[in-house]
Amino acid sequence: MSTTTVVVTGGAGFIGANLVHLLLESRPDWHVLNLDKLTYAGNLDNLKAAEGRPNYRFEKVDIVDRAALERAFASIPRGGRTLVLHLAAESHVDRSIQSGLPFVEANVVGTQNLLDVCRAHGVERFVHVSTDEVYGSLGSEGFFTEDTPIQANSPYSASKAASDLLVRAAVHTHGFPASITRCSNNYGPYQFPEKLIPLMIANARESKPLPVYGDGLYVRDWLFVRDHCEALLAVLEKGQTGEVYNIGGNNEYPNIQIVKRILAELKRPESLIQYVKDRPGHDRRYAIDASKIQKELGWAPRFRFEDALPMTIRWYLDNDDWLQRVRSGAYRDYYAAQYGA
Repeated sequence: MSTTTVVVTGGAGFIGANLVHLLLESRPDWHVLNLDKLTYAGNLDNLKAAEGRPNYRFEKVDIVDRAALERAFASIPRGGRTLVLHLAAESHVDRSIQSGLPFVEANVVGTQNLLDVCRAHGVERFVHVSTDEVYGSLGSEGFFTEDTPIQANSPYSASKAASDLLVRAAVHTHGFPASITRCSNNYGPYQFPEKLIPLMIANARESKPLPVYGDGLYVRDWLFVRDHCEALLAVLEKGQTGEVYNIGGNNEYPNIQIVKRILAELKRPESLIQYVKDRPGHDRRYAIDASKIQKELGWAPRFRFEDALPMTIRWYLDNDDWLQRVRSGAYRDYYAAQYGA
């Protein structure tokens, strides 16, 4: 019987690590090859439960390094099928505003390298994981659909939009078997505490100020990471070549409401909220219409925000060692000796 190898790029990051755990749990016959550059957002602490599994392997690979990618794919046993879930990306908007070049290198050059290597190695299925931010900003009404024009407004979202178009071009030009997903804001275990929910949890539990951009009324659709990973698996196994699938949680909330919920859960006063200077070019609202993936692939979010947010808060409280290692930078010592800083 031929083997199935699924390559996860960016598998040491927040969504990637959750996806690796799901694959090992739900597809035990598959071999998982995790390729990650181990930037500040890549954390092998996220994957300690996977270590030692006979069907799991990690390699430190920068997708901008074409030769390293070639070596990684050459190590996959011949005769089986190879599937790819491409999550490796620079993804923090604030960092992209400070410097856009790393985002172009990782998200654009890296994606083209990966496409070329995957075509050369006869990859059977490729899922490119993107973001609803490529659509730009919504008014108070309406939703992003797969036909919404791309109108990226930050260096991050522009680099992701470019990578989406490169995948589309590979499908059209070469018949490459790829699909694109665009998700709303994720939350859940293992998220790096520069993002809204884990940052607010970390600060609130220590009674530190909770910084909120502008008036706090920026609206996002919140998607529990497990739901997102299950959607990615559905697209990998049942998605159609050349199709885009929006993935949303049907949970629209203004940022300030999220912050207040976290404070209430942790029994901290709202006086900890500190309004700060707004982010340049801040998109007002994102909202996903996920009816296509629900109708065509049978996926729907299983986790209600009212339940999953307290679960997420509890995870960070129960995993204080993980959080403190990330905040102090000690987590990087875990792999520095083996893989280099």
